[in-house]
Amino acid sequence: MVGANLKAETMKLMDKRSALETEMNVIIERLCQPGGPGLSGNLVDSEGFPRSDIDIPVVRAERHRLAELRNDHKEITEKIDENIQVLHSSRLATKDSGNDGVSNHQNSVSGNAVPSATSHNVVLRDSSSSMDVDVMASIPFAVVDEIADASPTAEDGLQLGDQLVKFGAVEYQVGENLLQKLASEAQANQGHAVPVIVMRQGAPINLSLTPRVWPGRGLLGCSFRVL
Repeated sequence: MVGANLKAETMKLMDKRSALETEMNVIIERLCQPGGPGLSGNLVDSEGFPRSDIDIPVVRAERHRLAELRNDHKEITEKIDENIQVLHSSRLATKDSGNDGVSNHQNSVSGNAVPSATSHNVVLRDSSSSMDVDVMASIPFAVVDEIADASPTAEDGLQLGDQLVKFGAVEYQVGENLLQKLASEAQANQGHAVPVIVMRQGAPINLSLTPRVWPGRGLLGCSFRVL
Protein backbone atom coordinates (compact mmCIF):
# COMPACT_ATOMS: atom_id res chain seq x y z
CA MET A 1 0.00 0.00 0.00
CA VAL A 2 2.86 2.35 0.90
CA GLY A 3 4.48 1.72 -2.49
CA ALA A 4 1.23 2.38 -4.34
CA ASN A 5 0.66 5.62 -2.41
CA LEU A 6 4.21 6.77 -3.05
CA LYS A 7 3.87 6.08 -6.78
CA ALA A 8 0.61 8.01 -6.88
CA GLU A 9 2.26 10.91 -5.08
CA THR A 10 5.23 10.80 -7.47
CA MET A 11 3.02 10.87 -10.56
CA LYS A 12 1.11 13.85 -9.14
CA LEU A 13 4.42 15.61 -8.56
CA MET A 14 5.41 14.90 -12.17
CA ASP A 15 2.15 16.38 -13.41
CA LYS A 16 2.75 19.45 -11.25
CA ARG A 17 6.30 19.75 -12.56
CA SER A 18 5.06 19.50 -16.13
CA ALA A 19 2.63 22.36 -15.48
CA LEU A 20 5.49 24.43 -14.03
CA GLU A 21 7.60 23.73 -17.12
CA THR A 22 4.79 24.84 -19.41
CA GLU A 23 4.40 28.13 -17.52
CA MET A 24 8.17 28.64 -17.49
CA ASN A 25 8.39 28.09 -21.25
CA VAL A 26 5.63 30.63 -21.90
CA ILE A 27 7.43 33.27 -19.83
CA ILE A 28 10.79 32.51 -21.43
CA GLU A 29 9.38 32.74 -24.95
CA ARG A 30 7.67 36.03 -24.11
CA LEU A 31 10.81 37.58 -22.60
CA CYS A 32 13.08 36.29 -25.37
CA GLN A 33 10.95 37.31 -28.34
CA PRO A 34 12.65 39.59 -30.92
CA GLY A 35 13.28 42.98 -29.33
CA GLY A 36 12.45 41.64 -25.90
CA PRO A 37 14.58 42.13 -22.78
CA GLY A 38 15.56 38.47 -22.49
CA LEU A 39 15.98 36.70 -19.18
CA SER A 40 18.60 39.09 -17.81
CA GLY A 41 18.93 41.96 -20.28
CA ASN A 42 19.21 45.57 -19.14
CA LEU A 43 16.01 47.47 -18.44
CA VAL A 44 17.72 50.82 -19.02
CA ASP A 45 19.13 52.32 -22.20
CA SER A 46 22.71 53.38 -22.88
CA GLU A 47 22.09 56.69 -21.10
CA GLY A 48 20.72 55.03 -17.98
CA PHE A 49 17.06 55.85 -18.58
CA PRO A 50 14.29 53.22 -18.34
CA ARG A 51 13.74 51.58 -21.70
CA SER A 52 10.65 52.95 -23.43
CA ASP A 53 10.20 49.95 -25.74
CA ILE A 54 9.21 47.51 -22.99
CA ASP A 55 6.82 47.43 -20.05
CA ILE A 56 9.38 47.37 -17.24
CA PRO A 57 6.97 46.48 -14.36
CA VAL A 58 5.65 43.54 -16.38
CA VAL A 59 9.16 42.34 -17.25
CA ARG A 60 10.23 42.53 -13.61
CA ALA A 61 7.11 40.65 -12.52
CA GLU A 62 7.68 37.92 -15.11
CA ARG A 63 11.33 37.53 -14.17
CA HIS A 64 10.34 37.29 -10.50
CA ARG A 65 7.69 34.70 -11.35
CA LEU A 66 10.22 32.73 -13.40
CA ALA A 67 12.61 32.65 -10.44
CA GLU A 68 9.80 31.34 -8.21
CA LEU A 69 8.90 28.66 -10.74
CA ARG A 70 12.52 27.56 -11.01
CA ASN A 71 12.77 27.20 -7.23
CA ASP A 72 9.52 25.21 -7.13
CA HIS A 73 10.72 23.08 -10.05
CA LYS A 74 13.99 22.30 -8.24
CA GLU A 75 12.19 21.31 -5.03
CA ILE A 76 9.71 19.08 -6.85
CA THR A 77 12.49 17.43 -8.88
CA GLU A 78 14.43 16.67 -5.70
CA LYS A 79 11.32 15.15 -4.10
CA ILE A 80 10.65 13.05 -7.20
CA ASP A 81 14.25 11.85 -7.12
CA GLU A 82 13.90 10.86 -3.45
CA ASN A 83 10.65 8.99 -4.12
CA ILE A 84 12.18 7.12 -7.04
CA GLN A 85 15.08 5.93 -4.91
CA VAL A 86 12.70 4.77 -2.17
CA LEU A 87 10.54 2.92 -4.69
CA HIS A 88 13.58 1.26 -6.24
CA SER A 89 14.82 0.18 -2.82
CA SER A 90 11.40 -1.15 -1.89
CA ARG A 91 11.13 -3.10 -5.14
CA LEU A 92 14.59 -4.62 -4.71
CA ALA A 93 13.90 -5.53 -1.08
CA THR A 94 10.76 -7.38 -2.16
CA LYS A 95 12.62 -9.11 -4.97
CA ASP A 96 15.42 -10.21 -2.65
CA SER A 97 13.02 -11.65 -0.04
CA GLY A 98 13.22 -15.41 0.26
CA ASN A 99 10.27 -17.79 0.00
CA ASP A 100 9.97 -17.64 3.78
CA GLY A 101 9.28 -13.92 3.55
CA VAL A 102 12.55 -12.93 5.24
CA SER A 103 14.34 -10.12 3.42
CA ASN A 104 18.04 -10.45 2.66
CA HIS A 105 19.13 -7.15 4.21
CA GLN A 106 22.64 -7.25 2.83
CA ASN A 107 21.43 -7.48 -0.77
CA SER A 108 18.64 -4.95 -0.34
CA VAL A 109 20.98 -2.18 0.80
CA SER A 110 23.87 -2.96 -1.51
CA GLY A 111 25.01 0.17 -3.30
CA ASN A 112 25.46 -1.78 -6.52
CA ALA A 113 21.92 -3.10 -6.35
CA VAL A 114 20.18 0.27 -6.52
CA PRO A 115 20.02 1.79 -10.03
CA SER A 116 20.67 5.51 -10.41
CA ALA A 117 17.52 7.56 -9.97
CA THR A 118 18.90 10.40 -12.04
CA SER A 119 18.89 8.64 -15.39
CA HIS A 120 16.54 9.97 -18.06
CA ASN A 121 14.02 7.15 -18.05
CA VAL A 122 13.54 5.41 -14.73
CA VAL A 123 10.93 2.67 -14.95
CA LEU A 124 9.55 1.58 -11.62
CA ARG A 125 7.50 -1.55 -11.13
CA ASP A 126 6.05 -2.52 -7.77
CA SER A 127 6.12 -6.31 -7.78
CA SER A 128 3.85 -6.39 -4.73
CA SER A 129 1.06 -4.70 -6.67
CA SER A 130 -1.37 -6.50 -8.97
CA MET A 131 -1.02 -3.65 -11.44
CA ASP A 132 2.42 -2.49 -12.59
CA VAL A 133 2.67 1.28 -12.82
CA ASP A 134 5.59 2.74 -14.75
CA VAL A 135 6.93 6.05 -13.49
CA MET A 136 9.00 7.87 -16.09
CA ALA A 137 11.30 10.54 -14.70
CA SER A 138 12.58 13.12 -17.15
CA ILE A 139 14.62 15.70 -15.31
CA PRO A 140 15.53 18.86 -17.25
CA PHE A 141 18.77 20.45 -16.10
CA ALA A 142 19.23 23.48 -18.36
CA VAL A 143 17.14 25.82 -20.51
CA VAL A 144 18.07 27.36 -23.85
CA ASP A 145 18.01 31.11 -23.31
CA GLU A 146 19.70 32.34 -26.50
CA ILE A 147 20.13 31.04 -30.06
CA ALA A 148 22.08 32.85 -32.76
CA ASP A 149 20.62 33.11 -36.26
CA ALA A 150 21.96 30.55 -38.75
CA SER A 151 23.77 28.72 -35.94
CA PRO A 152 24.06 24.92 -35.81
CA THR A 153 21.40 24.69 -33.11
CA ALA A 154 19.02 26.97 -35.01
CA GLU A 155 19.41 24.88 -38.16
CA ASP A 156 19.08 21.59 -36.25
CA GLY A 157 15.79 22.55 -34.60
CA LEU A 158 16.58 23.67 -31.06
CA GLN A 159 14.27 26.47 -29.84
CA LEU A 160 14.33 29.15 -27.17
CA GLY A 161 12.87 27.82 -23.94
CA ASP A 162 13.71 24.19 -24.71
CA GLN A 163 14.76 22.41 -21.53
CA LEU A 164 17.59 19.93 -21.87
CA VAL A 165 16.94 16.49 -20.44
CA LYS A 166 19.78 14.73 -22.25
CA PHE A 167 22.60 15.94 -24.50
CA GLY A 168 24.63 12.98 -25.69
CA ALA A 169 25.98 11.44 -22.50
CA VAL A 170 25.12 14.47 -20.34
CA GLU A 171 22.14 14.09 -18.03
CA TYR A 172 20.91 15.56 -14.75
CA GLN A 173 23.24 14.91 -11.85
CA VAL A 174 23.27 16.62 -8.48
CA GLY A 175 26.41 18.64 -7.81
CA GLU A 176 27.85 18.35 -11.32
CA ASN A 177 29.09 21.29 -13.41
CA LEU A 178 26.63 20.55 -16.18
CA LEU A 179 27.48 23.55 -18.36
CA GLN A 180 31.11 22.44 -18.43
CA LYS A 181 30.04 18.90 -19.27
CA LEU A 182 27.86 20.24 -22.10
CA ALA A 183 30.79 22.16 -23.55
CA SER A 184 33.04 19.10 -23.30
CA GLU A 185 30.43 16.88 -24.90
CA ALA A 186 29.99 19.29 -27.82
CA GLN A 187 33.77 19.54 -28.30
CA ALA A 188 34.18 15.76 -28.21
CA ASN A 189 31.47 15.31 -30.84
CA GLN A 190 32.46 18.04 -33.28
CA GLY A 191 31.13 17.11 -36.70
CA HIS A 192 29.07 14.20 -35.34
CA ALA A 193 25.34 14.08 -34.64
CA VAL A 194 24.49 14.12 -30.93
CA PRO A 195 21.14 12.70 -29.75
CA VAL A 196 19.30 15.27 -27.67
CA ILE A 197 16.10 15.12 -25.64
CA VAL A 198 14.35 18.34 -24.61
CA MET A 199 11.13 19.25 -22.91
CA ARG A 200 9.11 21.66 -25.04
CA GLN A 201 5.75 22.93 -23.76
CA GLY A 202 5.73 20.05 -21.29
CA ALA A 203 6.31 17.34 -23.93
CA PRO A 204 9.56 15.43 -24.65
CA ILE A 205 11.12 16.08 -28.06
CA ASN A 206 13.92 14.03 -29.64
CA LEU A 207 16.46 15.96 -31.71
CA SER A 208 19.83 15.41 -33.31
CA LEU A 209 22.35 18.26 -33.04
CA THR A 210 25.72 18.38 -34.79
CA PRO A 211 28.32 20.62 -33.11
CA ARG A 212 30.30 22.24 -35.91
CA VAL A 213 32.37 25.23 -36.90
CA TRP A 214 30.30 28.09 -38.33
CA PRO A 215 30.90 31.86 -38.77
CA GLY A 216 29.72 32.62 -35.24
CA ARG A 217 31.02 31.72 -31.79
CA GLY A 218 31.26 28.22 -30.39
CA LEU A 219 30.23 24.94 -31.97
CA LEU A 220 26.52 25.30 -31.21
CA GLY A 221 25.72 29.00 -31.37
CA CYS A 222 23.47 29.03 -28.31
CA SER A 223 23.66 29.53 -24.56
CA PHE A 224 22.16 27.55 -21.70
CA ARG A 225 21.07 28.46 -18.21
CA VAL A 226 21.11 25.82 -15.49
CA LEU A 227 17.71 25.21 -13.92
